[in-house]
Amino acid sequence: MKKSIVLLVLLIAVSILGVVMPSVPTTIVTEGINSGDVAWMLAATALVLLMTPGLAYFYGGMIDTKNIISTMLQSFIAMGVISVVWIVVGFSLAFGTSQGGFIGDPTTFFMFQNVLDGKPWSLAPTIPLVLFAFFQLKFAIITPALITGTFAERVRFKSYVIFLILFSLLIYAPLAHMTWHPDGFLFKLGVLDFAGGTVVHMSAGFAALAASIYLRDKSETKVAISPANIPFVLLGTGLLWFGWFGFNAGSALGAGPLAASAFATTNTASAAAGLAWVLFDVARGKKPSALGFCIGAVVGLVAITPAAGFVTIPSSLFIGTFAAIISNVVVHWKQKTSLEDTLDVFPCHGVGGTVGMIMTGLLANTAVNAANTTGNGLFFGDFTLFKVHMIALVIVVTFTLVGSFILLKVTDLIMPLKVTAEEKKVGSDLSQHGENLYPAA
Repeated sequence: MKKSIVLLVLLIAVSILGVVMPSVPTTIVTEGINSGDVAWMLAATALVLLMTPGLAYFYGGMIDTKNIISTMLQSFIAMGVISVVWIVVGFSLAFGTSQGGFIGDPTTFFMFQNVLDGKPWSLAPTIPLVLFAFFQLKFAIITPALITGTFAERVRFKSYVIFLILFSLLIYAPLAHMTWHPDGFLFKLGVLDFAGGTVVHMSAGFAALAASIYLRDKSETKVAISPANIPFVLLGTGLLWFGWFGFNAGSALGAGPLAASAFATTNTASAAAGLAWVLFDVARGKKPSALGFCIGAVVGLVAITPAAGFVTIPSSLFIGTFAAIISNVVVHWKQKTSLEDTLDVFPCHGVGGTVGMIMTGLLANTAVNAANTTGNGLFFGDFTLFKVHMIALVIVVTFTLVGSFILLKVTDLIMPLKVTAEEKKVGSDLSQHGENLYPAA
């Protein structure tokens, strides 16, 4: 009760600070702004936000009935928490003046000062800076929400919120800065990440692996979860697939041929991956399932994300197919271990994002994107890009895995992470939120 009052007072204080900060624009920059690009990026930003409710349905349908509300709320609460954190300091840490190539200066855009009247972002010169900032916000929202599938039904809600904030500030923001800021360490190294394979999916996937290791209890017998609502999963997949066009095509940061190319590779990879997952299941003697197609389609979306604006459409067929098979194999392997990854976040996002990063190093083609100054992929005769991506792969995995493990430990010290055995038996919907999917009449 006291902690909630403190948090409420803190939120009120931040709100008051926002009023007194000198954030009213003196002049709004209009030179070079393209109305077509603005219109497309407004739509793309909304599409990316739609992915988080889509993720809520996707995860919510896979969990059992006593944990649906809690699981879905973990995605929705990220929309609130990260939106506030991003305004206060998150955008500055990700895209502020570079501090050694690893993090942004927290004062650059503190409380969104210099955003409304600021010059457009250097790599998005035809849209207002505030639009670029909010487009990037949607990526920051969904990344920690992706992790929730790994500890669905097993962590306290309040502890999750603490981890959510820490992860956003100390893992996501530095990775975004290193990868997407022109002065970022990985950007200058030559890493190509069109829409977040490294920043979003690998960070979430390897954070999920860290959580699986940290939260596992070898004394407990692993129990298979029966999905509560397959139509929820289908709905979530549809929303994710739809929103992903904003995610990938929007990362062209304008309405042009590159956006159209990314749009096409996104759809192609997802379709191929969904089919590959189902066919691989059938080849293993399983029945073709709705759940299998949905998971495969999302894996394809994950894998094409870093490569979407750098590869040809035929290449995206290969990326989607290959990623689905690899992730499917890892899902079956994980089931034989003691890792507690409830909804297979690591096999789908960690492995899928890694495959996408490697495939970008293999299949990137400068003919698709002239802004690719690193060169062609290994399959087209260049070795530099592939080498850079292998180096970056080690850096990102180490940073995310070790960093997330430390943050989980810190969160656990602040407030215990795990629910009790009794809370787990009752279910998080009731124990954490006092709500039920099917309340008694």
